[in-house]
Order: sequence, then structure tokens, then C-alpha cells
Amino acid sequence: MNKTLEILSEYNIWNGEYLPEGYRRIQYLEKIKSFMNNRVIKVLIGQRRAGKSYILRQVINLLHRELSVNEVNIFYLNKEQLVFDEITDYKKLDELFRAYLDYFKPKGKVYIFLDEIQTISEWEKFVVSYSQDTRHDYEIFITGSNSQLLSTELSTLLSGRYVEISVFPYSFTEYCEFTGKEPDKTSFTEYIKVGGLPELLNFDGFEPRMHYVESVKNAIILRDIIERHKIKDTALLEMIFKYIILNTGNMTSVNSIVKYFRSTGRRVNYETVSDYINFLTQALIAHSAERYHIKNKQILKQERKFYLNDLSFRNFLYGETYFNPAASLENYVYLSLLRKGYRVFVGILNNGEIDFIAHYGNKVLYFQVAYLIESDDTMARETGNLLRIQDNYPKYLVTMDDVHFGNIQGISHVQAWQLEHY
Repeated sequence: MNKTLEILSEYNIWNGEYLPEGYRRIQYLEKIKSFMNNRVIKVLIGQRRAGKSYILRQVINLLHRELSVNEVNIFYLNKEQLVFDEITDYKKLDELFRAYLDYFKPKGKVYIFLDEIQTISEWEKFVVSYSQDTRHDYEIFITGSNSQLLSTELSTLLSGRYVEISVFPYSFTEYCEFTGKEPDKTSFTEYIKVGGLPELLNFDGFEPRMHYVESVKNAIILRDIIERHKIKDTALLEMIFKYIILNTGNMTSVNSIVKYFRSTGRRVNYETVSDYINFLTQALIAHSAERYHIKNKQILKQERKFYLNDLSFRNFLYGETYFNPAASLENYVYLSLLRKGYRVFVGILNNGEIDFIAHYGNKVLYFQVAYLIESDDTMARETGNLLRIQDNYPKYLVTMDDVHFGNIQGISHVQAWQLEHY
């Protein structure tokens, strides 16, 4: 056994020991299981530290424990481990995999798990080669931390032969299951303050959690953006990310961000700011919600809103004084819709705005988000734009009110902690 393969054995189940898998994320396991036992490549996409590695390990353990797959028929490489930094391109990956095959000589199907594959140059060549090998049976699972992972030649060469599964930090339901809390207003208020990064919940107190979130942010910005895109002005990148955090849910544009920085005396140009914003969204630490004109059914490209992939980035990076419950609630609703597979827009109707339009195939949902309905005037303001929409798609008002308002002229009131049940 060569040295790298010997090190790799410590991270696999070849000795018969199961891998640490943490909290079992049943909805992801069930979805992955529905695509198994074929040559379809399972691609898990999500921000670093969102739990992709745990899910892969859960699948590995499931194969061995429940489906009786021989442990030597499972090959797992986690590129986040520094000991594998030398596996830099598809040739070195292929060399390692062939060493594994030569040493163990597995019989029957081999399951290949490649974690954070975007750090391997031309990884597509390896995946294409083994996924289409007609002499042997391989089933491949990969993860990546960049939304552009499938914009490479893989999507062209394997059109229709892969399935993409988006992985997010813990939902509110998962948060409650992990912590053992009741899914009520109290626990929901805690959740939108803490966020859902899986490992964050192992820390207690503001300062330890702040340091952990800072380390996650630094890893994403350094490894997935600065190193990947050879960023020179790292200070500007950090400033743009802070701007997005502090303006979560506010309508903005590249031009408005450029004007803001120039007003502070910072020399910036449109192209650089636009690129840096794209890099942040590609790294999945933030999301961009475009405007959608309801009447004309057109996507409007200029102004948009930004939302964070996890609420912890807003609530821990810049101190407790920046916690904004209304903005956090809106961000939560946006993420909840993404988790369910919707494509989410900001709705434009004449001069009014609908917080979210959620599209999934032919299904359309409308959402307005308000922290509290404090008066009849507030209710009229929050429901007014929804009532002006001239179609029959479902409409929802999401709030933190203790009182459930029921149905308001065809608009369903949803208490925020109940949203994931709709």
C-alpha cells in the first residue's frame, strides 16, 4: 500500500469501522436513496460547512450497514483534509484510485465518493471516464462548494446523467430535532439568532460562536474565492460581503454599491464590484433574488435583493447590535423556499412589491413577510399588494404574531415557526 493510500485508509471504512456521521439528515438521505443503484452521478452542492461531508458519510454507512455493501467496495476522498492537498488534478486522483483498485481488488460495483471536488483540476475527466466505463460498474457521488460546478464540460458530456441536490445548513425543523427543542415561537426566535450551521450548534455562548462563524467565513472567502479567482483586492471583497450582510433584504444594484464605496472615498469600478458579488454568490455564502414583473411575466435584471445562506453570518460577524429580527425573518422565509426547491424572485406589481414569488414548474406561490401586525393599518399595508394580484395562485402572509389570523380575504396567515409545514 502506497503512503497516500495508507493515509486514505484512515478516512475510509476499510477496517470495518463506521465513519462519524453526526445528526442524520433524513430528507437528504431519502432523496439520495431515490437516485441510487444506477449510473446517475449524485452531485451535492452547498456552501462549506453546510453538512455535505456528513451526508456523504451517512450514505457510506448506510451502504455498509443497511445494504450490506462490502467495505472495500467504497472509496471515499475528502479533499478538505490537508493530507490530500497533493491530489491536485485528475491524473493524481486517477493514480490514487487505481492504487486502491490494485490493492483491494473489489468485486462487483464500486462506490466512489469525492468530497469538495472543485479543488481537483479537470476533475470532470475522471468522473466522465468512470461513470461511462462499460467494463466495470461504478456509482459516483460528489460534492462541491461552488454553484458553477456544473457549468463545466461535465454538464455537456453527461447531460441527463447527473442529478443535482442542493444542501443547506439546518432548517428550523432540523434545528429543533438536533437540539431537542419544541418547534415554537421561543425556539424559532433562538434559531433566527443562531442560524443553522451544523457544527456551530456544538458551541455555547456568543464569543465561541462568533469565532466559529468567522472561521467559516474566512475559509469560504479564502479557499473558494480568493485562491480560486486570484483575488488581489481582498479588503474590497470583505467590504462588499459586509455591505451585503448589513443590507440583507434591501433592493440594491451594482451601481448603488459602487456609488456607496465611492462616497466613502474608496476607488472602485463597476466590473470589479460585479465580479466580486458574483464570486460571493457562486461560493453560496449569499444569494441574489432578482425582480419579477408579475403582469408582464418578465425577469428584471438590474436591481435585486441579497440574502445570506445562513443567518449566523449576519448575527455573529459584526456583533449582537446588528441583529435585525425583521430582516432575519425575511431571510429565513427566502431560505425555506430555496430548501423546498423553488426558484425565488422579488415580485413587482405596478408600483408595489411582493416580498417573494416562488416558482416550481407550473406551481406559483406569493409571500409577504412582516415581523408583527400591530394594527389594522399594518394589516392593510401588508396584504394590499397581495390582494391586487389578479390570479388564483396561493398567497401567504408570514409573521411572528402570537395570534393566528386565519384566512384574510383569500390570504393564508402563517406563523413563522409553522412555515416549513406548508
